[in-house]
Amino acid sequence: MPVYTKKGDRGKTSLFGEEKVLKSDIIIEALGNIDELNSFIGIVVFKIKEKSDKDFLIKIQKDLYQIMSILSKANKKTDFLEKRVFDFEKKIDEIEKKLLPLNKFIVPGGTELSCWFHILRTICRRAERQVVKRKKYFEVVKYLNRLSDLFFMLARFYNKNEDVFLE
Repeated sequence: MPVYTKKGDRGKTSLFGEEKVLKSDIIIEALGNIDELNSFIGIVVFKIKEKSDKDFLIKIQKDLYQIMSILSKANKKTDFLEKRVFDFEKKIDEIEKKLLPLNKFIVPGGTELSCWFHILRTICRRAERQVVKRKKYFEVVKYLNRLSDLFFMLARFYNKNEDVFLE
């Protein structure tokens, strides 16, 4: 069976159980940004050496697939999101204890992994802005907001790990 269906050739796509929407619809933009974020996380998973960090990021990738199913209305279960937000806050707090206090804006950069985490942060923020435009899915918005905070902290942490200080 070929991968192409030709159903989207006129610029429309379908959400689960709904009529077709334009591929420029806000929710399709959000889904595309989350898909892009997930792909870039895959690069970071490949580059990270620490197994626990790899596993943590792979779990985020799986979360993002669930979030995409929520946004496309294939799944209505959002109960896992609150626990994941708590997990992110816990990890952020653990990282913060290992870093100097932040009292100014920092320039994205430093180590390669730090740069990748900054890219993840910005893609995540873009996805969050798209979901916010939908004026619902607030659990998803909270998840993406905290996830981008986590990526910021991981960028700082991976710089500190290599003694690169841009702060």
